[in-house]
Amino acid sequence: MSILERIDSPADLKELGKPQLETLAGEIREFILEKLSPIGGHLASSLGVVELTIALHYVFNSPEDHIIWDVGHQSYPHKILTGRRDEFSTIRQKGGLSGFPKRCESPHDAFGTGHSSTSISAAMGLAVGRDLAKRSNKVVAVIGDGSMTSGMAFEGLNHAGHEKRDLVVILNDNEMSISPNVGALSSYLSRLLTGQFYSKMRREIEDALVTLPLGDKMKKLAKKIEEHVKGFITDGLFFEELGFNYVGPIDGHNMDHLLTALGNISKFTEPTLVHVVTRKGKGFEPAEDKPTSFHGVGPFNRENGQVCSATGGAPSYTSVFGKTLIELAEKDDRIIAITAAMREGTGLVAFSEKFPKRFFDVGIAEEHAVTFAAGLATEGWLPVVAIYSTFLQRSYDQIIHDVALQNLPVIFALDRSGLVGADGPTHHGAFDISFLRHIPNLCLLTPSDENELRNALATAVACKGPVALRYPRGSGTGVELDASATPWPMGKGRVVFGENADKNAVVVFSAGTVLGCVVEAAKLVSDKGVPVTVFDARFIKPLDSAAIQSLAKNAAAIMTVEENALMGGFGAAVLEALTDAGVTLPPIKRLGLPDDFVGHATQAQLREELGLDSASIAASIETLYRTVKPL
Repeated sequence: MSILERIDSPADLKELGKPQLETLAGEIREFILEKLSPIGGHLASSLGVVELTIALHYVFNSPEDHIIWDVGHQSYPHKILTGRRDEFSTIRQKGGLSGFPKRCESPHDAFGTGHSSTSISAAMGLAVGRDLAKRSNKVVAVIGDGSMTSGMAFEGLNHAGHEKRDLVVILNDNEMSISPNVGALSSYLSRLLTGQFYSKMRREIEDALVTLPLGDKMKKLAKKIEEHVKGFITDGLFFEELGFNYVGPIDGHNMDHLLTALGNISKFTEPTLVHVVTRKGKGFEPAEDKPTSFHGVGPFNRENGQVCSATGGAPSYTSVFGKTLIELAEKDDRIIAITAAMREGTGLVAFSEKFPKRFFDVGIAEEHAVTFAAGLATEGWLPVVAIYSTFLQRSYDQIIHDVALQNLPVIFALDRSGLVGADGPTHHGAFDISFLRHIPNLCLLTPSDENELRNALATAVACKGPVALRYPRGSGTGVELDASATPWPMGKGRVVFGENADKNAVVVFSAGTVLGCVVEAAKLVSDKGVPVTVFDARFIKPLDSAAIQSLAKNAAAIMTVEENALMGGFGAAVLEALTDAGVTLPPIKRLGLPDDFVGHATQAQLREELGLDSASIAASIETLYRTVKPL
């Protein structure tokens, strides 16, 4: 039996010696590769924190001690060591483990995460809650270096340093490498500076200094000397100034160093930041060489790292967006592309290479990205901010206050709108229609296929104010792409099916890429004698109210379909337009996402579950029609 097979909880780790812990690290890496190669997942980040995870659970006592994993991409070893080993092959699958920490999944998941840079603020809340309850457990936040580019992380650090609570922040630095000489010295000094002898000596010196004449000034001087010596050898002076004890950098793959440093730190009672240097993809050469490619990867060959991607087929919406933006930027030198640490994810790699001076990756700082774009727009540039729908939520105030209020021409390209699949509720773009459509001055476009996406982007470029366009994750429909992108007539939708249907038809108003399923459903029920007209809205705002009212007045029944929350979504906009116009409403059915957080599964599984696949839509149309035209 392997060591891993004997680990059912963190308590089991404490029975092992250091050589066994190092063996266990290798077994966990092999286990992750074995289980993820057929299904994919967040590989590189998790491989990089194996030793760190083991050391944290060896030193601290989860779940009494709280360990918070920022974002959650790096939480796979944590899940394996906390009683979920046997379920690990279900990760990100329908009905299986979440790909992120989830409080309802395990008591060891102290805080649910999916978006970045929340760990320090959450840990601070847990620490204050602990102190108010007069408990003595430890609180540890593990944050990646990428997440430290977010302002929220520094807001948390600033507060924690001011409060002086018992809190440990692990900075998982997987971008810088340790020089052999400096690294060895730094690791030695970090272990020395966390040791009991040094900590006791420092307290005694401080106590003695304050009894001397000018004692407070002498204490401050001694502290300054200590900081400058540590700052000369390490990079911790900044964190010291924020009120943290700084320890590091420590080799995150050296079990002995990790256990010694963390063991010493576990006795601290002041805020402490531990700088741990790891390597993304550690132990799997393809992931080490291309950590970005193996960040969130599909099924792959564990022998050679070859990703089992589908050949041929339609291009992804993301790639179509990226190529179209290049085409438009070649003709319009005002266009600037901005993203928030998602150059690859938003399809902007080629743009960044072709127009390096017109591309900006601002790090995980969506609020800054939006206001930065607003500033550019005041200077006559045309910024295109490409951000996942779910991440744009973080910049809601900036969209309103800095862009829309000033009516600035900023384009928001909302990738991953709608259901994203295996990443689940933290990543579904379920709310963008609801939180954008009510903002004055902002135009909201919803293309229905990849060619429509090209035209929507051209429409956005032609607008004079703020515009958002939403499109989903995954492959397009395979339609032929026009040679050039052409702007739509402003605020106009189109009838795409059943133009000759009688006046007692079911009129289906469709928003976005659900149109393909809607049209297929319309064909299915038409064959059964149900008259259907399908209207592709194209615009959520300005809504084509005239066309919608005209169709609704003669409809036997009305249906709206969208891949957004029904509350405040497209269907609500249609009903508002009709009631405001005084239209007498026939029977109505709205299809969309429920007032709940949708779980994780494939996109196809989720659409079937939520009644948004073609067969389910067809059944809903027929049922609605039979309520007014019974057999």
